[in-house]
Amino acid sequence: MRLAVLSLLTVSLAACATPETRLRTGLVNAGLSKPIAACMAERMVDRLSLLQLRRLGSLASLKDKNASDLSLNQFLHKVRALKDPEILTVTTSSAALCAFR
Repeated sequence: MRLAVLSLLTVSLAACATPETRLRTGLVNAGLSKPIAACMAERMVDRLSLLQLRRLGSLASLKDKNASDLSLNQFLHKVRALKDPEILTVTTSSAALCAFR
């Protein structure tokens, strides 16, 4: 019974998560550091559609489980594979600005 209640609560909270929170979590899960992911998500959420944000979030499934954090170059290589020029442009500019904060 407790497991069912806990599962329901978790699903409810996940449904309430903002696109920025989801993107930040996806970027961290993809291997970016938390500070870089937070900075990038803040900038990107206003510049990309929800579909584009979901596509970026899907990159988390590509992370090597044995690797530590990805470099920005490695992450941008994965973003290029999405073949969406707008995602690449927004991600690249966000990465550049956030790397120097």
